[in-house]
Amino acid sequence: MIAIRDDASRPAATTDAAIADVRSMTDELDDPTALTALREHLADSQVVMFGEASHGTSEYYQWRSRLSAQLLREHEFDFVAVEGDWTDCFAVNRYVKGFADAALEARDALSAFERWPTWLWANWEVLEFVDWLASHNETRGTGEMAGFYGLDVYSLFESMQALVDYLEGVDPDAATEAREAYRCFEPYGDDARAYARSIRFAPKSCEDEVVEVLSRLTEDGRGNGDEGDHPDERFSAEQNALVAKNAEAYYRAMVDGDSDSWNVRDRHMTDTLSRLLAHHESDARGIVWAHNTHVGDARATDMERRGRHNIGQLARERSDFADVTLVGFGSHHGSVVAAESWDAPMERLPVPPAKTGSYEDVFHRAGGGDRVLVSDELGANSPLATERGHRAIGVVYDPDREDGNYVPTVLPERYDVFVYLEETSALHPLEMHAEREEVPELYPWGF
Repeated sequence: MIAIRDDASRPAATTDAAIADVRSMTDELDDPTALTALREHLADSQVVMFGEASHGTSEYYQWRSRLSAQLLREHEFDFVAVEGDWTDCFAVNRYVKGFADAALEARDALSAFERWPTWLWANWEVLEFVDWLASHNETRGTGEMAGFYGLDVYSLFESMQALVDYLEGVDPDAATEAREAYRCFEPYGDDARAYARSIRFAPKSCEDEVVEVLSRLTEDGRGNGDEGDHPDERFSAEQNALVAKNAEAYYRAMVDGDSDSWNVRDRHMTDTLSRLLAHHESDARGIVWAHNTHVGDARATDMERRGRHNIGQLARERSDFADVTLVGFGSHHGSVVAAESWDAPMERLPVPPAKTGSYEDVFHRAGGGDRVLVSDELGANSPLATERGHRAIGVVYDPDREDGNYVPTVLPERYDVFVYLEETSALHPLEMHAEREEVPELYPWGF
């Protein structure tokens, strides 16, 4: 993130006007009328994207679960797609749809998440939603079950292995061809970052090999299963071939150290979302869970100036998406699960009061309390449309260095809906509550 100037220097009249707009143009989140209006606003969308200001905040997960469950149950949405690896999330998809070889419990399905930071999806908040989703599907036919899928691109080696395993069962010759092509990666020992580092010094990539496997699988019909196979199985095989291709491009782009690796990743997530909609019925509708930096339209931030786009922007721009609603989240203070450096142990860390003049500070000074803002209800000249800092906490976080965690943002242009929570608390990773006797207080939350 790029640090911005201290918004405390903004003229007091501008901030006072923004505070007044929050008071007059937002609704209290615990107001049943406001929640009904919010659900109706979301229900008309083809895609609803729920963001989060951190990957380690319990309330963001709880609110996304609550709103998603209502869309799935009452408005016939078809799936939830999250900022997670395809292979790991597909293990959860098997569980919620009751595949014959699925895990027996949600806890076991979530154990598939082994890549750091595991707490993003292997947590009690997600476990509660996954259990609900499995129950939701129990009385539905195969083609009517709601799915749980991953949008991300990191699982290079896992997706290659999953594809070969699938082909072994349906087309052994195709499996042999894929295995031979993927031998290009053997020197890197299932370490995608080692592959990326090697290109820096010996620029021989495996790009042609992953492209070839994808082309064979999609163009000549290789690897088709029996007619009795679940429709998701063949789709997953093709998706794993696509992940391998795009993951190779992502790790190769990391060598340059510019914005392109970010863009490769968000284009892949957007393409995957489009593929999921096409995989379901013609009028399919989907739900996305990802960080605000992916969900909120990049054009309303400094990301565009740095040559970055994201899935929120791309979905608004592309013709293969119809009505897209972007929902952002933020809070004033609380606690969070994060780490002090990449691959470091997770910790519960304090989230200090928001920076003076930021959007979170404006909402706090408007009287506190949880609130919801629907952007199209604001006037064209609303003071809330003036660029301000908007906090974004990543998996690596230092509460003592807050200035670098604020993204210059025009809030009503970045989101269609913004949910503000006055105080939030740390997520409950399964690793921190490993035994059944140590479930989090008040679990289940009963969304």
